[in-house]
Amino acid sequence: MKLLILDRDGVINHDSDQYIKNPDEWRPVPGSLDAIAQLTQSGWRIAVATNQSGISRGLFTMETLNAMHTKMHKAVTQAGGRIDAVFYCPDKADSNSPCRKPNPGMLLSIAERFNTPLNAVPMVGDSLRDLQAASAVGALPILVLSGNGRKTRKKGELPEGTRVFADLAAVARELMN
Repeated sequence: MKLLILDRDGVINHDSDQYIKNPDEWRPVPGSLDAIAQLTQSGWRIAVATNQSGISRGLFTMETLNAMHTKMHKAVTQAGGRIDAVFYCPDKADSNSPCRKPNPGMLLSIAERFNTPLNAVPMVGDSLRDLQAASAVGALPILVLSGNGRKTRKKGELPEGTRVFADLAAVARELMN
């Protein structure tokens, strides 16, 4: 099975320092929906792993998060693609929650759900914590420069073996070659 793990904010949709708090604020990064469609049509399974501390901060409810994810699923489906599963962690950064990236809990749950080891499974993110979570489980860390990716690259300290691409569309082109 070809499995790809994606962060959400900054990879699939635009990110915001004020958080994406409702479906109206959820806007896809140009090319991301088509990239997911091309990947799924090429046999890739897509899982999303996203920190969503806005829930524990009281910025939005579970109902609102579900509405954002419904909008994301519909947009991907309309583009001809599919997201097979969405995993999220509602905990704050200071919680040290095992599910919150950079901890690997969400990725381990994905491995269990898809019944597959994550060795060399590509994990695409725009922040250091995404890459650290990937590295912790032996997945292939991929940094995209959309979202916070440029800041992340500039800060350095990327895990060994991290590959860097302009955006999800560029990752999709590489994975399908």
